[in-house]
Amino acid sequence: MAPAAPVEETESGWQFTFAPYFWMAGLSGDTAQFGLPAVHIDSSFSDIWSNLDFAAMAIVEARKDRFSIFGDLIYTKLSGDGEARGILTDTVDVESETFAGLIGVGYTVFEDQQSHLDVVGGVKVWSVDTTISFQGGPLDGVSHSDSKTWVDGMVGVRGNYFFTPEIYLTGWGMVGGGGADIDWDVGLGLGYRFNDTISAIAGYRALGVDYDNDGFIFDVVQQGPILGLSIRF
Repeated sequence: MAPAAPVEETESGWQFTFAPYFWMAGLSGDTAQFGLPAVHIDSSFSDIWSNLDFAAMAIVEARKDRFSIFGDLIYTKLSGDGEARGILTDTVDVESETFAGLIGVGYTVFEDQQSHLDVVGGVKVWSVDTTISFQGGPLDGVSHSDSKTWVDGMVGVRGNYFFTPEIYLTGWGMVGGGGADIDWDVGLGLGYRFNDTISAIAGYRALGVDYDNDGFIFDVVQQGPILGLSIRF
């Protein structure tokens, strides 16, 4: 999300970026816990104001010459209705508390006055805590919570292209796995650089993960508009 166009470096040669952002992501997919039927969730990003309980998101980066170290931290707490598969029930309430933290390194493989392309790799730590509550039907009153933590390896690319000194396109794509069968993340945004320090970004991001272990299933896609602010120093 941070533009990588040349700017005046610090005495040490390092450039640092802090980029808080808000992701209006919907959630769709399946979740399940040991001994309970799978529950299908389908909540679009237009439902974010009614389903989002709390969220905190930020990207941090340190860059020197062609090398970079970065982190992307996402914490969300969502609640909404689901649909149980294979049984008759009135409603299913689902609460999902998710932390995803990516730590990665990058190397610039192409750079000119208008564009910048990095190859990146890293590890992503997931921690998911879900509570499923059934109302009506044979499972009326049944409620259960479970949590899992796992680690995935990730590889991909990210880059920027400047249309003008102020307006730029930024994007990334990563895929991997490990604890999950597959873990992927793509995004595209349009940014405006006010000066060498501050930029604003608006775009769209989609992230998917398919985890299935010991009866705990978290096979979901999160996607929606993203708004962010990039601060460089």
